[in-house]
Amino acid sequence: MKLNKIKSYVPAIALAFAFGMTSCVNDLDVTPIDPQTMMDFDDDAVFNKIYASFSLTGQQGPSDNGDVADIDEGSSAFYRMGWYLNEFTTDEASWVWASDAGVPDLLHNTYGASNDFSVGMYYRLYFTITLCNFYLDQTSDSSDEEIMRRAEVRLIRAINYLYVMDLYGNAAFTIDAPGAELAEYYTRQQFYDFVESEFLDVESSLADAGANTYGRLDKVADWLLLARLYLNAEVYTGTAQWEKARTYAKQVLDNGYYHLNTTGAVNPVTQEVYSAYQLLFMGDNNTNGAQYEAIFPILCDGVDTESYGNSTFLVLGCYGSAEDATVPSGSDNSWGKCVRVRRQLLDQFFSTNADGSSAAPITDNLQAMIDMAGDDRALFFSEGYTADTPDESDANAGFSCVKFRTLHTDNTTTSTLNMSDMDIPFLRVAEANLIYAECDARLNGGNTTSEGTNYINELRKRANASTQSTYSLSYILSEWSREFWMEGLRRPTLVRFGYYGGQSSYKWEWMGGTYEGSQFSSNRNIYAIPENDLSNNANLVQNPGY
Repeated sequence: MKLNKIKSYVPAIALAFAFGMTSCVNDLDVTPIDPQTMMDFDDDAVFNKIYASFSLTGQQGPSDNGDVADIDEGSSAFYRMGWYLNEFTTDEASWVWASDAGVPDLLHNTYGASNDFSVGMYYRLYFTITLCNFYLDQTSDSSDEEIMRRAEVRLIRAINYLYVMDLYGNAAFTIDAPGAELAEYYTRQQFYDFVESEFLDVESSLADAGANTYGRLDKVADWLLLARLYLNAEVYTGTAQWEKARTYAKQVLDNGYYHLNTTGAVNPVTQEVYSAYQLLFMGDNNTNGAQYEAIFPILCDGVDTESYGNSTFLVLGCYGSAEDATVPSGSDNSWGKCVRVRRQLLDQFFSTNADGSSAAPITDNLQAMIDMAGDDRALFFSEGYTADTPDESDANAGFSCVKFRTLHTDNTTTSTLNMSDMDIPFLRVAEANLIYAECDARLNGGNTTSEGTNYINELRKRANASTQSTYSLSYILSEWSREFWMEGLRRPTLVRFGYYGGQSSYKWEWMGGTYEGSQFSSNRNIYAIPENDLSNNANLVQNPGY
C-alpha cells in the first residue's frame, strides 16, 4: 500500500485526539476527555483518523496508547474485532489458544454481556461514530472537496451504525457532537431507517467510480453497501428487499471501472505461480491488478500503519514455520498457526469419505490441495495436521489458512518483515456477484435464472472450478463460504439463511460448546449491550436473553 494515495496517516496518529463520551454513549474511557482542549481543529488530521479507525488501534502504533480502554490494544481494531465476532462464532474459523480471555465464549456461542470482544467492538464503533459526529460539527459544505469529504464521513458513520445494527440490534444512537445529552435508544428498525437514508442521501456527493483516491469511498462503495443492507433487510426489519438488493448489486456490476481480477501472476524470482484469486490477498494487492476489484480497501502498510488489528493478524495468525517453508507469507514473524479452519469449511471444498472423514488431502503442496478441490480458492495447508478438531487444545488439529500473505507477487521487498502490507479488500466486486445471484434465486422460486447463474459462474471460472446451468439457494450459501471464507461475512450470512442461533439442522464442530455441535439460543443472533452503557444511560434496554 502506498500512503501517498491518501494524505499520510501520520498527522492523525500524532494527534492526541480521542475523547470520552460519558454523556453520549458512556464510558468509552478514551483520552483526552474534553475535545475543547484542542486549540485548533485540524481537518486533515481528523479526516485521516476517521479512515484510519478501520484498522489502527491508537495514537502511536501497535501498542501503548490505545483508543479503547480495557481490551488488549492489538485486538481492539474495527476489522479484527468484527472478524472475531463474525468468524470465530461460525463454521469457518477457530483459535488454537482457546483459553484466551473472551475467545472461548465466541468459539462456543456462549457469549454474554461482558465478552471482551463484543464490548470492545461496541466501544470501537461508537468511538468512530463520535469522531464522525465531531468532524461534521466542525465543518461545512464550503467547497466541492469539503462536500465530498463530509459525504464520505457520513458514509463511514453509517457503516459503523450498520455494524451496530447487525451485531447489537438495538443500542445507543446520536448524530450530535459530544455534549450533555444522553444518547437515544434506537431499535433495529430505527437504525435500518437511518442507515438507509444516509446511504441514499450521500450518493450524489460521492466521487464517481475510479475518480477518488485509492482507499477512499465512492459511489460504487455506497451502492454495494446498499445492496448488502437490502440483502439482510428481512433479518433487520422483518420485510425482505430482494429486488432492491439485486438492483444495487447490478449497479455495482455495471459500474464501468471496478471489475473482477481474472489474471494471475508468476513470481519472477521464485517462479511461484499465483492464481487470480490469490492476487486479491497479497502484499502488493494495491498494484498487482487486484486493486480494480477492491471497491473499498482498508489500507495496510507494515511501516506506516503498524497495527495488530489489520491484515497483520490474518497473516501472522494463520502462519507457522511449516506453512512458511512451502507457501511463504513474506514475513519472518508468525504466531504459530493460532488461527485454524473448522472441518465444515473444508466440507465446502472436499467430499466426505465413507467413514465420515474428510477427503481433503494431507499435504504441504498447495497445488495438490487446489487440484484435489478443483477450486483455486482452496488455500489450505494440511501437512502434520488433522482435518477435525476433537481436542481444542491440540495445536495440530485443524488445517491452516494460507489465503492471506504479505509477500509481493513481483518479489519486491515488503515494507517490513514484522507486519503486513496486504490491503484488506473490505468491499470487493465479487460480493455483488453473489448478492445478485442470491436475490435472483429468492425471487425465482429458489433457483437462479440465466443472469444469476452467469454471475456465479464468473466467480467459479475465475477459480477454475466447474460450472452449472442453475444454482439453488443451498448451493449459493456454500458459494458464499467458498468465495469469502475468513473475510468476516460468515455470521450474518448464516443468520440470513436461518443456520445460526435457534436451529439444529446445521451444526459445526464446537457449535454451542460441544464437539458434535449443539443448538444455541436465537437470542445470540445479536450481541448484548455492555453493562457499563446500561448503567450510565437510563435510555438503554438490554437485548432479550442477556
